[in-house]
Amino acid sequence: MSKVVLIAGRASSYLATEIAGILGPKKADLINVDILTFSDKEFVPQITQSIRGKNVFIIQSTFEPVDNLIEAIFLGDAAMRGSAKSITFVNPYYGFGRQERKDKPRVPISAKVVAGMIEHEGHFNRVITMDLHADQIEGYFDIPVDNIYASAIFIPYIKSLNLPNLLIASPDTGGSKRANKYANWLDCEMVLCYKNREIANQVKTMTLIGDVRGKDVVLVDDIFDTGNTLIKASNLMIDNGARSVRGVITHPVMSGLSYEEIENSKFTEVVVCNTIPLQKGRPCSKIKVLTTANLFADVIWRISTNQSLSCLFLKK
Repeated sequence: MSKVVLIAGRASSYLATEIAGILGPKKADLINVDILTFSDKEFVPQITQSIRGKNVFIIQSTFEPVDNLIEAIFLGDAAMRGSAKSITFVNPYYGFGRQERKDKPRVPISAKVVAGMIEHEGHFNRVITMDLHADQIEGYFDIPVDNIYASAIFIPYIKSLNLPNLLIASPDTGGSKRANKYANWLDCEMVLCYKNREIANQVKTMTLIGDVRGKDVVLVDDIFDTGNTLIKASNLMIDNGARSVRGVITHPVMSGLSYEEIENSKFTEVVVCNTIPLQKGRPCSKIKVLTTANLFADVIWRISTNQSLSCLFLKK
């Protein structure tokens, strides 16, 4: 079996380097990209080695979505014009994924627009991602999409804590399906919060549904953006008698003052994946990062060798 080629976008070079180290030189080559940037911030990426006839995996999360998405699409187009055999987009965090439906008059379904750009303008044959905000995004593509679940990373970690009174919680009703799966895997009960918000990123009211007294609560979610919802939920749990509250959140978008608010919150810790890097110089004593590199390396190699991915998904 020939080696795969890994190409890193600037946003995820740290993750691509870790994946390449796990696969090793016998399985993968990590090829550098030179990027020429003009004074108006227009840029031109160039793949520095031949990729003719190779199975190429372009690794780039699309947080700060516009520039990073465009860079990934340019790299896909460059790989196509470099005569790659196949081009897979490894997109750990799918930017614009929260805009997956038409919830107001005269608004775009941006997640679908992005899918079209990735598939047609980026010339990608396949997409590998993690914890899509909405499962229906897979249906926006006419190419294979492998939506890998961070639960394969989080569940072993939660078990390792040996929490005596474990309780899974969802910070909103929309995440109840995800929380229920965690509760089933961990053989414990779950509670959820009902929130009412007037504008994006600002929760007006929140109500707890369930009993958390004396419990070690683990709040499960896919995205930590401003943290307004999660921090409000953690405070609500403590105020209702929870013994401890942890957050387990896949994608640390972490905008605004979220780092400072976590530091000053009632969370014991907030556990995230490295689909997005933490910002340097920000307070993070309560934030624990778990790597996704082993999981993505396994997925990349299984796809390149035509092996099943089913064994990577938790079953209950």
